[in-house]
Amino acid sequence: MNKQIRTLRTAGDIVDEGFVTPAERAALEKVAARYAVALPPALAALIDRGDARDPIALQFVPDAAELETTPDELADPIGDEAHSPVEGIVHRYPDRVLLKLTHVCAVYCRFCFRREMVGPDKPNALSPEAVKAALDYIRDHQEIWEVILTGGDPLILSPRRLRAVMKELGAIDHVKVVRLHTRMPVAEPSRITPDLVRALKTSGNARRTLAVYVAVHVNHARELTPEARAACARMADAGIPLLGQSVLLKGVNDSAEAMRDLMRACVESRIKPYYLHHGDLAPGTAHLRTDIATGQNIMRELRGRVSGLCQPSYVLDIPGGHGKSPLGPNYLETVDGGYEIEDFTGRRHAYR
Repeated sequence: MNKQIRTLRTAGDIVDEGFVTPAERAALEKVAARYAVALPPALAALIDRGDARDPIALQFVPDAAELETTPDELADPIGDEAHSPVEGIVHRYPDRVLLKLTHVCAVYCRFCFRREMVGPDKPNALSPEAVKAALDYIRDHQEIWEVILTGGDPLILSPRRLRAVMKELGAIDHVKVVRLHTRMPVAEPSRITPDLVRALKTSGNARRTLAVYVAVHVNHARELTPEARAACARMADAGIPLLGQSVLLKGVNDSAEAMRDLMRACVESRIKPYYLHHGDLAPGTAHLRTDIATGQNIMRELRGRVSGLCQPSYVLDIPGGHGKSPLGPNYLETVDGGYEIEDFTGRRHAYR
């Protein structure tokens, strides 16, 4: 029986809990010296210690393979810095910005594309002066329709701090939508309190209510425990729509069956699948990346065999900061002045 009741933060913690052998400790200490480690009780409890390829462990337990960096991997794989006009803001697309309030997470994923920027040894949060400058930037740019709170995990902030930021954003007339990207419902479901939910619905403008969305990052069906589903329900019952974000990961969800189970579990939890991300070229993550053909084949298997509610968009963040592009698969071909379109069984039909 697992008695772990605290977040594991060191190689020694991981060894002591039996997730790796003592012989692996020295290598894991090198990993932990470079990349942040945090494995909270809710996720640690899901790991099958008897399975060397457990899909939960693959995501969260440090691995010596993280010390191996391939030539194509980048410290900033999606090019955040190239689109950061002021500290804490990423303005890549015309009508929306990222607002990175914190660099801290409840759990550190071993494939994180911001792994060089997050963790306890990095600045924990934007300073008050930086927050003011970021909000001033949003106020000054009328084209910004949506603000996406990310980081780090924005839901690690206190309800008081979240309420203050939501109030500021709600007072900006051209900001209509706020989206928050988080792992908190699966990592520490008890943090999704009624007070936090109320903070998310705070508006600084009596004439209107911000449209607030929460995007939940989940990669395997087992992460959606009864406690995680209850945390999601507290937000959904308060009228906050939930979106699902997942990363295609080798050994975790890189089969049609695992992806089907994940997407169905999301929909059952009132999380609408939104993006399935192809793995980014973050340092030390090659052992968890698949090829694009694997993702396309999985999407083909889902189409027509699983409810349309369970269909995410399979996307790649183009390295260098050029944004997301859909990866298909493609079902349409131009033939003799008309089209051929493929159905979900693989048969092709003329359409003119």
